[in-house]
This record gives sequence, structure tokens and C-alpha cells, in this order.
Amino acid sequence: MGKTNNQLPKNYPWILIESFIKEKGLIRQHLDSYNNFIQKTLQEIVDEQGIIETSQPGLYVKLGKIYVETPRAREADGSITEILPMEARIRDLTYAAPLHLTMTLVVDGEKRGPVKAYIGDLPIMVKSVKCPLSTMDEKELIEVGEDPRDPGGYFIINGSERVVVIQEDLAVNRVLVDVGGASSSVTHTAKVFSSTAAYRVPVVVERQRDGLLYVSFPAVPGKIPLVILLKALGLESDREIVNAITDDEEIESELVPLLVQASSIRTTEEALDYIGNRVAIGQARSLRIEKAQQILDNYLLPHIGNRPEDRRAKAYFLGQMAEKLLELALGRRNPDDKDHYANKRLKLAGQLTAMQFRAAFKQFVKDLRYQLERMKSRNREINLITLVRADIITDRLKHALATGNWVGGRTGVSQVLDRTNYLSTVSHLRRVVSPLSRTQPHFEARELHPTQWGRICPVESPEGQNCGLVKNLALLALLSIGVDESEVYDLLIGKLDVIPIMSAREQGIKGSKVYLNGRLIGVHRDGEKLAQMIRRLRREGRISYEINVAHYKTEYIDEVYVN
Repeated sequence: MGKTNNQLPKNYPWILIESFIKEKGLIRQHLDSYNNFIQKTLQEIVDEQGIIETSQPGLYVKLGKIYVETPRAREADGSITEILPMEARIRDLTYAAPLHLTMTLVVDGEKRGPVKAYIGDLPIMVKSVKCPLSTMDEKELIEVGEDPRDPGGYFIINGSERVVVIQEDLAVNRVLVDVGGASSSVTHTAKVFSSTAAYRVPVVVERQRDGLLYVSFPAVPGKIPLVILLKALGLESDREIVNAITDDEEIESELVPLLVQASSIRTTEEALDYIGNRVAIGQARSLRIEKAQQILDNYLLPHIGNRPEDRRAKAYFLGQMAEKLLELALGRRNPDDKDHYANKRLKLAGQLTAMQFRAAFKQFVKDLRYQLERMKSRNREINLITLVRADIITDRLKHALATGNWVGGRTGVSQVLDRTNYLSTVSHLRRVVSPLSRTQPHFEARELHPTQWGRICPVESPEGQNCGLVKNLALLALLSIGVDESEVYDLLIGKLDVIPIMSAREQGIKGSKVYLNGRLIGVHRDGEKLAQMIRRLRREGRISYEINVAHYKTEYIDEVYVN
């Protein structure tokens, strides 16, 4: 060992750090995130919509591929010219590129050829894939009047440079358990923010002093007993309900009072009627049941799915929440720490722009539907290119970036780039903002947490009311973009011998529980072996380097987490 040390130059850590920064850059996170939005998410948002239906039978529009051109500006004489960031800054223009969408009009089963319509302008991030500067070398940058050292990673709106600041948030779709207040009737809670691309819904399971469990979520007023909700989701027998929650005998005995409480409600239909009585008061029984089914499909744990066949998976997820809650109540695990960085996620420019674009695109679709119906009712010839209003998407995106007012009521998401000097610019592009209120003490949230080591700079935070809520990334911190969950699921179930949770519980198979992104997906007979196999695949480059795995084993708990 001593010999190897002698051969390394004294300043080798600095050589490593310098090459890391040369390769990755200091603001790679914004560019990677935005590029992912342009190349992948944009098309996904269009595909989510897929078809624009109208109230007129037989009249609809099929949406196809979306194209992002290079940044352009419209001149006073109506001509369109390509522009570079410096011209946009000097002439107070917005650095944006036209979006084109292929659409096919269908009238009474007859397709009227695909047309490529201009649907608006998308602000382009400086030095992203769609920006010509990203392919230029130092000499070319100097020739076009750009600063070769400028890192990029910001937008230019009406000539002013604006940064979309990284937003820190609690991790969604993860169950966090906590102890209730000393004075309240609730002793323990399990909470999850179930989030899809479009909206997020908090779902809470509470344990009362008498040992009963209740579920509450915004779509249904009041609290619903857990067992009744599981029956409404299609688990009719007590055995099925216990299987969905646990395979541990001590926890099973805790479930007896819950099953007794709901014993008067025997079938799924009765359970749906119980929920329907809260949401559709005074309506016919069939309507109440239908309304309850709609709510369970769309507003209960939407991240698992919104089809009737997803109800069983939702029941198992609620069972997983209940089991974690009872383990906390029995002293088998500790409450989750909200400030632990594993329970946090950072939202970057790409995700935030995607949220804003999704809202703008929804409005665009609504307007196009209205225009189509109007033309049809007047029996006019329909021409998609003239019907499309391009200013909807353009204005909404531009307005959000110009003011910092984002979808979901967030303010200050985009800020004017700090150009005091080079360091202040880089620092601003690596800033992380927490959404907590500035005026309340929040001591725990402001404190330096051990898990921030190597991720968040321990020194750079303002004094005063923002202290500890406005942070900055550490120099060598890298942010992942994420991997498609379904690929990892197929790998675990298909190749790595994980037994799906439903079959494992029915057959009474026990072993290490396997969690994928916080959701219990199955059981493996040897958790340590599974963790080693995943690490080996990652080191061989057969799965993404962003996939993490950890195996936790205590006297009571034996779990493998894959993120």
C-alpha cells in the first residue's frame, strides 16, 4: 500500500476533481434534465392526451409526433430568422423555438391526411441540445460573440436571463410513518403523497387510541375504516384482507378488532355503498356505487393506476401502509425522518418546465375542441392549421418563466440570473430551495442533516429568515434523471426470482420483502443474495448505474429496497 501511495503525485485529488468538473461541468444537472424533457417527456405529454374527442359524434383529432425546431425570432416585416442567445439578450427577445405537432382530423371515419401545425413557442435553455451553442468549440463561440466560459443552463425571456431554481420536496409515492401528537386521539400515522404526472393526492392511514385504523384522502369527507375500504377494493374475505396487510402472526392479532368493526359489511357492493353514502348523499344506490368506484379509481393512490383492474394493487399498497404503521406501534421500527435526504427529491428545470407545459397543453386541447365543435355546428370546412391557436402555449410558458409563478401555486420558481461575477452565476445555477414557509421556525428543516454530506454544501446558505431553507449543491454532487420503473420491475420479477407479493401471501411464502421505489412488489428467499446480484449487474453495466439497492435486517425487519 505504501508503495502505491509514493507513486501518486501529491496533488492527485485535485487532478481528479478538475477532470470531474471538466467532464461533467458545474451545471450539468439542469442541462440533462431539460434535454430529457425535450427528447422524451414532451412526446409523452402529447401521447397522454392521444386523441381530442368532441361532443359531435364521429369528429375527433388524432395527435401524432411533436417536433422542436431551432430557436427563431419573428422580425417586424413578418420574416423569420434563426437567432443565437447574444442577439436575444441585446434585442430583448425571447430565446424560443417553434413547436410543430402532426395532427390527423377524422370526420365520420374518414381520415383527412396528417397535417403539421405550428402550436406555439418553447423557451430553449442556453447550451441544451436544441441550442446551436452546445455543438460549438471555444473559437466558434468567440466568433459569434458568446462567452466561451458561460455555463448555460438558463433561459432568456424578453432579453433577461432567468434561472429555474431547483425545488426540494418530500419524496412522492413513499410511505412515511410517524408518531401522533401527545394530546391528539391519533397515536400513529402513515402518510404517502401519491403523485402522477398531472396531480398529487395525500393518503393518510391513522391509528386511533382504541387500536382501530382509518384512511383519509381528499376526495371523500371524513375517515373510512381501513377494512371497509379494502372490501370496497375487492377483497371480500377476512383471509384476503389479512394477506394484503401482513404474514406476521403478532400483527395479525392486532387486526382482529378491525375485522370485527367492519363485520356488518360483507360484500364489495355494500362497502362501495358505504363510501357512496358520503360522496353522493341522497342519490339512488346504483349511482352511489358508481360514484364510489370512480373516486376509488381516480383519486385513491393514482400513482398505482386508474383502471378497475388496479384496485387489488391499491388494496395491497394500503395493506403495506397499515403493516408499517403497526410495526411502528409495536416498537419494531422507528418513525421516519422527514429531513433525511433519502426522503427528499429535487425537481429540476426539465421536470418543472414539463409541469408547466402539461398545463398549457391541456388548455390548448380544450380550446381546439371548442373551435372544432363551433366549426362543425356551422357546417364550415374544417382546416386544422387555421383553427390552432398558437399563442396559448407560447404565452403560458413565457409568462411562467417571466414571473416565476408556477402551476400549483408556487412562486419564485424562476429568478433573474445573478451576474455579479462568475462565482455568483454558478452558485445561482446550483441553488436548491425548500418550499417551507420562511416565517416559521422549522428548526429541524433548517439544521444541517448528516445525510446532506457530499450532496449539499454545509457552508453556503444565507443568514436570516432563509437560513437552512435555501441551500446549494456540493461541488461534486451529481443528480440522476431516473430510470423507467417497469424495466426494473420486469428484471426483479422475471430474472431475479422475486415472487410477486400477491402469490407469495396466498402460498404462505416468507422471506425478505422487496420494495421498488417505496412500493412492496414481492418476496425473495434470500435478501442479501438479491442485493449482491443487483450490485453485480450494475457494476457489469447491464443495468443503469443510477439504480440503488440496500438490504436492511434487524430482529423483526428483513427488507430490500431498490430505488
